[in-house]
Amino acid sequence: MRIWLLLLLCLPALIALSQEKPVVGLVFDKNTKERIAKVNVRNLRNGQSVYNNLKAEFNIQAQPGDALVFTKQGYFSDTLKVQRYGDMAVYLKASSIMLKEVNVRDTVLTAQKKLEQTKRDYNKIYGSLNNRDLLSLSPGAGAGISIDAIWNMLSRSGRNAEHLREIIEQDYKINVIDQRFNKTFVQQITGLKDEQLTSFMTRYRPSYYMVTTATDYEFAVYIKSNVKRFLRNPNSRALQALKPE
Repeated sequence: MRIWLLLLLCLPALIALSQEKPVVGLVFDKNTKERIAKVNVRNLRNGQSVYNNLKAEFNIQAQPGDALVFTKQGYFSDTLKVQRYGDMAVYLKASSIMLKEVNVRDTVLTAQKKLEQTKRDYNKIYGSLNNRDLLSLSPGAGAGISIDAIWNMLSRSGRNAEHLREIIEQDYKINVIDQRFNKTFVQQITGLKDEQLTSFMTRYRPSYYMVTTATDYEFAVYIKSNVKRFLRNPNSRALQALKPE
């Protein structure tokens, strides 16, 4: 009697196990249609969890009606219901924009190279006229007054050189911002074009500090969050461009 009772209790579980069969399939990138490897596949009903292989193939025990959850870093999770036994094709959407690799040729000067070139062109203001220290130290003679520093403070030539250096430094910071916050990159992130793109870049131009300290992820988030604000009121008057900090 006890044996029959035990069999009756186990019968639902045995039926469920007999209904489970391997469900196989492939996972693709929704935009590029390329295969995606190392995707986690989890059956919500029985708790089984597997990863697909390097060929993007997965194999998991399931039955019709089971919900399979597909997750991978860099992609939005997706939940699909098993309709029938057979191969499944799963398409995941990337959660971040993948930018194509850009090769910068030597013919296009970077901000740093432009600064170095400018210093070579104006080598005089970065030579004797760039001496700002009043005290000079010479071997064996001890500390003394720097004649070059006094001359720079009192002479028109020294004051002009200082002003020109400030202009060159400001121009360098502008070039650094333009180098990272350029139209090609911003258009890829925002999808804006023509006048809207120009208006957005003018209104939300980042500071020199942000451009030089933010990671690629932080910089992309900054642009994406601001484009949402921009699209809510794209026709408002553009703010004055921020000065480099």
